[in-house]
Amino acid sequence: MDYFDRRGVQFLFLNLGHLYDHLFMLLYATAVVAMAKDPAFQGSYGFLLALSTASFIAFGAGSIPAGWLGDKWSKHGMLTVFFIGIGTASILTGLATGPYAVAAGLLAIGVFAAIYHPVGIAMVAENAKTLGKELGINGVFGNLGVAMAAIVAGTLTDVINWRAAFIVPGVISIATGIAYMIFARNAPEPHALAKKDKFIGASRSEIRRAIAVVLLASAPGMLIFNATTNALPKVFDERLGDLASNLSQVGMWTFVVFVVASSAQVMMGMMLDKYRLKPIYLTAIFLQAPAVFFVAFAHHVGMLGSAAAMMFVVFSIIPIHDTIIARFTNKEYRSRVFALKYLVGLCVGAAALPMVGWLHTNMGGFETVFLVLAALAVFEAAVALFLPSRDHLTKTEPAAQPAE
Repeated sequence: MDYFDRRGVQFLFLNLGHLYDHLFMLLYATAVVAMAKDPAFQGSYGFLLALSTASFIAFGAGSIPAGWLGDKWSKHGMLTVFFIGIGTASILTGLATGPYAVAAGLLAIGVFAAIYHPVGIAMVAENAKTLGKELGINGVFGNLGVAMAAIVAGTLTDVINWRAAFIVPGVISIATGIAYMIFARNAPEPHALAKKDKFIGASRSEIRRAIAVVLLASAPGMLIFNATTNALPKVFDERLGDLASNLSQVGMWTFVVFVVASSAQVMMGMMLDKYRLKPIYLTAIFLQAPAVFFVAFAHHVGMLGSAAAMMFVVFSIIPIHDTIIARFTNKEYRSRVFALKYLVGLCVGAAALPMVGWLHTNMGGFETVFLVLAALAVFEAAVALFLPSRDHLTKTEPAAQPAE
């Protein structure tokens, strides 16, 4: 298999990995609606949702050692561990017999899910020909995973039971991992650009400031992302009325909203390859707060439209943060900066689950939840103002070349 064929297959596996990563992290968000009716798992929505908190903490905290192992040991090896490990953890979650066994299974899912972002996103960035476009395409697959989690979990729960929502995807992921292990067996480790990375006049202070902006913005950004993606199935269950009379329909509408919103990442990726980064970033980030605010008061068909607009904006911001890191960091430490970003964002974002559950149960339901998220979006927009304004267009950087 020549370089270009192998590069295409590698990119496919990386995209599937991003899809699986978000799918497995969000299967529980839909399955928990049915689990609340299982005698073995009786409890409030807030209590059961909070069982996945440790999973999201591990999702963030595990990114640092995962990024280090990817740099020092093997990115191919880490990706294989990701596919097989997350599939096995999902199967064990599906076999759990009580709430704390479920929490342990979800924790294991989070540990293996932590591998993908510092390893997989770095691999995409290192071998990209058009950085923004390929990060955007990869981001779409991640958002398809978010979207598919709802419809996969909802359909398997209605047709079989909630356990199948974890076991069936787990088997598929293990099979993918075996296929990737065979593909990567004789493949060289991925390398960054053959030429040294070039930055367009960025000073050391500008690089530090850009990384600081991403880290500070990722904290509220991931809180918003985790809260909206985890809460949306329950929001639709409460607010769509006759449009969603069972869990399959809830999953279907959640899938539709996420698929529509996922187009934002391809559009954003193409824009980032052609236009200046900061104006695009500020436009997206300043639209987020009003989009979240409108969802607080929406119902029925208006809920669908408002949710689609909100998720479109939320998803559009993700490739911008990844592009900032890819353009402002050198290849020798890029994986670790990606890992640090996900450590900060995902560990803080883990608070979204207990926050949503507590606000929903004790403070007036989802209206309060989304008003709090809108306030966080205002803070994130304020942080974005400090991004260096110097232009770093990828078209002036060297194109990706096969490793020598």
